[in-house]
Amino acid sequence: MAGIITGVLFDFYRLIRGFTGLNKLVVFVEDTLFWIFTAIIVFVFLMYTNYAYLRMYVYILLAVGIYLYLKFFSFLIIRFHRKSFEVLGRVFRVILNLIIYFFQYIFYIVKKKNKKNYKN
Repeated sequence: MAGIITGVLFDFYRLIRGFTGLNKLVVFVEDTLFWIFTAIIVFVFLMYTNYAYLRMYVYILLAVGIYLYLKFFSFLIIRFHRKSFEVLGRVFRVILNLIIYFFQYIFYIVKKKNKKNYKN
């Protein structure tokens, strides 16, 4: 289960970081922070499930869980996350356009009233 959790976190991290080339220093810092965060999550999971006894089978099953997740489920999660980001992006754009339209309308009304007052 910890391997699957690690795989989900890795897919989420890949989507946030993107697949484009970045500065090597930025990538190094991002990767380091990701693996520290993942290690903390896995450690807490192992503390909860087996009191963090680290034996060889824990490492093997962690690797098997990551492999199975990446082989069979990763594409589904990535597709779901991309669709979710697209929908959230559209919703954000619509809300932003409504807010901009509202302020443009207020500005138009104020400008129109100022023209009337200026002509009189």
